[in-house]
Amino acid sequence: MKIKTHRADSVTSFSRLLKSVLDKLVAAIALVIFSPIILVLAIAIYTRMGSPIVFTQPRPGKNGRIFTFYKFRTMTDERDARGNFLSDEERLTALGEFLRRTSLDELPQLGNVLKGDMSFVGPRPLMVEYLPRYNAQQARRHEVTPGITGWAQINGRNEIDWPEKFKLDVWYVDNWSLWLDLKILFLTFWKVVRREGINQSGHATVEDFMGN
Repeated sequence: MKIKTHRADSVTSFSRLLKSVLDKLVAAIALVIFSPIILVLAIAIYTRMGSPIVFTQPRPGKNGRIFTFYKFRTMTDERDARGNFLSDEERLTALGEFLRRTSLDELPQLGNVLKGDMSFVGPRPLMVEYLPRYNAQQARRHEVTPGITGWAQINGRNEIDWPEKFKLDVWYVDNWSLWLDLKILFLTFWKVVRREGINQSGHATVEDFMGN
């Protein structure tokens, strides 16, 4: 039994190493292929919304390690008379809505994948302030590298509630395989084409997770 377990662990370790190598290789190729689109979008964002072009934010990665998350900017910096930001719905521009609807706002995350902070597939990296709000089971989503897309994204995305989303993330952690990643990538493409689950009802994206 120990020999079988050792062999299984070796196969899993090799598969995860292969996934990491493929992630970086495909990200490098994708950045070259999509560079004209990235340039056009960058010019459009600068023209419509000014700088910065890329939205950056600290996010927790594998084992809770904090990294800088990249995404194309989709909202303005408009504030009210007191200097507070207007709601997300009010600041979301037509261009920003298009970028979110087509998932083109995610293109800068190819840089995160190339750096090794993210994978193409894994639980989405969420806000740093959520870390102390997870229960022990939900926190297991950080046992793997976060992804641009994931099991929760093809099973409801922003239309499902937080507890269900975290259950799907942990299911992915426990059932991961290269074949599962390929399935998720294929279904993600289909979801993007059909533009499903982009927003939670009543929100520009999704409401904040406030804990259990």
